[in-house]
Amino acid sequence: MSALYVTVALVAAQRIAELLWARRNIRRLAARGAVEYGRSHFPLIVALHAAWLVAMLVLIPGDRAPSWPLLACYLLLQPLRYWAIVSLGEYWTTRVMVVPGAAPIRRGPYRWLRHPNYLVVAAEIPLLPAAFGAGMIAAVFGVLNVAVLAWRIVVEEAARQR
Repeated sequence: MSALYVTVALVAAQRIAELLWARRNIRRLAARGAVEYGRSHFPLIVALHAAWLVAMLVLIPGDRAPSWPLLACYLLLQPLRYWAIVSLGEYWTTRVMVVPGAAPIRRGPYRWLRHPNYLVVAAEIPLLPAAFGAGMIAAVFGVLNVAVLAWRIVVEEAARQR
């Protein structure tokens, strides 16, 4: 099996596992009275991530060898992703959920950055197709992802003010 197919399968499995973990946290937060904000943008985020992976499978030749240094850079982002997720603990979700009266998390990378996970995602989306020599996929999905993340950050910041 090619490096491309294995990589895309692993990333897809990672994203699915994260959606399941988020669903668990959403249920727990909802039981504590959490309110969801910005519900309309979530399907767009899911569609963007799915289209990103499908575009890689459809538009990149399956036998294309990766740039191992770029693929290593992608892999090095993963501990940062999980540091952000673990730091949020039960508050990490794929949706914008706010528990009334809960203080913002200020541990882990959140001591220095308000949105460290989004920084990781902003790097991941273009980096993975670039690792397989697909500069156009990297550019298109990188720009689209930054646009969606900007919208998401506006939603999160507004939700924090409520």
